Amino acid sequence: MRWLAIIFAVLIVALQYPMWLGKGGWLQVRETDRQIVLQREANAKLKARNDALDADVRDLKTGSEAIEERARSELGMIRSDEVFFQVQPAGTAPAVAPAPALTAPGAKAAAHR
Repeated sequence: MRWLAIIFAVLIVALQYPMWLGKGGWLQVRETDRQIVLQREANAKLKARNDALDADVRDLKTGSEAIEERARSELGMIRSDEVFFQVQPAGTAPAVAPAPALTAPGAKAAAHR
């Protein structure tokens, strides 16, 4: 009777092994589910970025306001009828370029030769 119990125990363990550790077992399924969740999160972030880029492309193709906004913010451009004011943060001295030295026109031409 004791041998029969040992044989049954070994058979139960042999049957359980593929379910827990074999290919397609519970541990592998759990790891695959975790990877799927991570990939779905990454895909959602990329989809949001793609949607934002798509909206930017549509705005740039259809309206001049988006082009004008880009030119102002990224390139620092202004229209010919506008005046540009730059506000310095408090406590910082404005960067002043030194005034060019006044020379006679003949001396300037001689210096560049």
